[in-house]
Amino acid sequence: MTENKKQIAILGSTGSIGTQALEVLSENDALFEVYALTANNNVDLLIEQSRKYQPEMVAIGNETHYQKLKSALSDLPIKVFAGDDSIAQVAEMEPIDIVLTAMVGYSGLRPTISAIKAGKKIALANKETLVVAGELICELAAQNNASIIPVDSEHSAIFQCLAGEGNNPIEKVILTASGGPFRTKSMHELEYVTSTQALKHPNWDMGAKVTIDSASLMNKGFEIIEAKWLFGVSSDQIEVVVHPQSIIHSMVQFVDGSIKAQLGMPDMKLPIQYAFTYPERLKTNFPRFDFNLCSQFTFEKPDLERFRNLEYAYYALDKGGNMPCILNAANEIVVAEFLKDKIGFLQMSDIIEDVLAKGDFIAKPTYHDYVMTDSMVRILTKEIIEKAHELTKKGHIGN
Repeated sequence: MTENKKQIAILGSTGSIGTQALEVLSENDALFEVYALTANNNVDLLIEQSRKYQPEMVAIGNETHYQKLKSALSDLPIKVFAGDDSIAQVAEMEPIDIVLTAMVGYSGLRPTISAIKAGKKIALANKETLVVAGELICELAAQNNASIIPVDSEHSAIFQCLAGEGNNPIEKVILTASGGPFRTKSMHELEYVTSTQALKHPNWDMGAKVTIDSASLMNKGFEIIEAKWLFGVSSDQIEVVVHPQSIIHSMVQFVDGSIKAQLGMPDMKLPIQYAFTYPERLKTNFPRFDFNLCSQFTFEKPDLERFRNLEYAYYALDKGGNMPCILNAANEIVVAEFLKDKIGFLQMSDIIEDVLAKGDFIAKPTYHDYVMTDSMVRILTKEIIEKAHELTKKGHIGN
């Protein structure tokens, strides 16, 4: 460990954000050092990363991989841990300066809370943390003087647009959406799209779960909820605009009518680096946008009939309590089933709507309420999917 270098922990180092973050750190190795790496299942890549970056410690969520990880690193002075408890403990280690939370889904909540309680600077790439427990996270961050810098390209864009604006009031934030691979498909066509098609995003290279969320616009729905907590805006101050070119990453409109936008190539390494170096900007060799190669920017309203998840996100945000947690848990299950081709693309929204109606609402949830909600909703969602399968087998609903 080098004293004058910022010590970085990457939670979810084997995913899309985690691997790109390691590239950013490699390009700035005079400033940063990898202190800890964690992964859930991808033990082979974690071993490879550990041998290359030589962190002080590594942790694997799936405990069945512990021996393999420990044996593979036995010739190196790296501390090896396993299990969810270990990942949460790694996030609060004293020497760490910045924790990048890049775990996928609900699993990022607990270690993010640990890092916040330890007063760490959080580079937040795990949007589900704020979706599930935004109120709790904001309270803890204030109590522990922990700063949260968004890594999502859209929220990083808003964050950058607000830099230097002091207390100037926001009229609204405008989240841009690419529209995903199915932007122009009809309802009839959407009935038959496959997970393979959904994974072919036109602009961004992301992990499977986020890519499906992008295709269904649930990703944008989660970003609506996240924006509320990050920027202190209400649901009627958050607008979504489809911008297929993905060059304008998001915008802020102020009370005088002026709009500020942040533009750049669709490359996650830029917001990752900005989160690590804020408030400074470091020179990069990232691709530059060339206005001569893009003749026009276009904008469309999102179609809430074909992409209902946006509507459900606004509903969950306005309802508050544990409703966003219910939304997230249901979505994680339906996405997993869609990726296995067990349910159809439009069916994901049908099931989510059913779960939102049947889930037990808690107006003022505690952390333990969130844990219980997540667990119960996953069971409920699987039961609804199973009943749908049974009805299909009996011929009660169409093929």
